[in-house]
Amino acid sequence: MRQKQFVEKELSQQARDWIKSLRLQRHPEGGYFAEVYRSEGMIRGEVLPEHGGSRPFMTSIYFMLPSGDVSRFHRLKSDEIWYHHAGGCINIHQIDPAGRHSVFALGQDLEAGQRLQIVIKAGCWFGAVVDGAEVGLVGCAVAPGFDFVDFELADRAKLLVQYPQFEEIINRLT
Repeated sequence: MRQKQFVEKELSQQARDWIKSLRLQRHPEGGYFAEVYRSEGMIRGEVLPEHGGSRPFMTSIYFMLPSGDVSRFHRLKSDEIWYHHAGGCINIHQIDPAGRHSVFALGQDLEAGQRLQIVIKAGCWFGAVVDGAEVGLVGCAVAPGFDFVDFELADRAKLLVQYPQFEEIINRLT
């Protein structure tokens, strides 16, 4: 099953406004991003053997996910915190190293069980979809700081071999 390709012309006016005002660009996982902070302080590589080199203390981005687009399954070598800023609820799907699938609703309707922020632990596969037709805007903080060499986009076939019980969501988010 092949994921439907997201077409940028389908963007809402709100999404276009955020792309322009926040200077967002397309992200390899899907959605749009702009780095807003990269700490000057560095953690030495010898204390981060899993990273293979030095990293900033922390980085932060805006991340926008339009309706109809997905954030494809990926994983990082650092913890990442997602903060809801505006727009619709974003459902974040996670498969942890023990093989458990969780869904976190990131949004502002606390009475409906949504959360304003969630933490994705290093090494977990995760991806996201907007719940409904609204665009969602979040902030993402990574510590130790993000570097694209620490970013791994999931391979559908490998994930399906490892987690066949999650075939539907793996097909949707790869």
